Amino acid sequence: MKNEERLQVDLSFYRNEWGIRDKLKRACWNVVYVFAFRPLSLSAFNCWRLFLLRLFGAKLHPTVHIYSSARIWAPWNLEMDAYSCLAPHVDCYNTDLIKIGAHTIISQKSYLCASSHDISNPCHPLITAPIVIEDQVWIAADTFIAMGVKIKQGAVVGARSCVFKDVEPWTVVGGNPAREIKKRILKSE
Repeated sequence: MKNEERLQVDLSFYRNEWGIRDKLKRACWNVVYVFAFRPLSLSAFNCWRLFLLRLFGAKLHPTVHIYSSARIWAPWNLEMDAYSCLAPHVDCYNTDLIKIGAHTIISQKSYLCASSHDISNPCHPLITAPIVIEDQVWIAADTFIAMGVKIKQGAVVGARSCVFKDVEPWTVVGGNPAREIKKRILKSE
């Protein structure tokens, strides 16, 4: 077996791309989240939570529902359309835009991750790309959605799936990595 040469990586050259203004906004949001958003867990306080998110730049339709335990990293990078929902314990790591369409549910404990790190660069700088989840989508419980993914209208992502590529409209996907299981066909009542 050959001896592999070890590459020495000096991370002291890492440069954080977030400026002081961004860090201050995040610090202010974290204080508001801890003291004014998270403790008010009753559904009656949903309007208050939406108000706070809008103060920090979120674009939210008035019918959106966001549970108090949902974690939103940067409200200014969040857009949600009519009757969409972030369920309990959803982690919305929106270092880039996360756009959620109308009548869409992001179920409990799901993780929306709009960033990663460039592993080809020795300093591993942060890279970001938006996540777009269109209308009438259901993201089932404990699902991971990666940066740059577009989940198209009417799709369903099965519980505990990991989505790294776009999901076609009106399909059901699941697994790690998520693969198409079947077409979603709605029955008439």
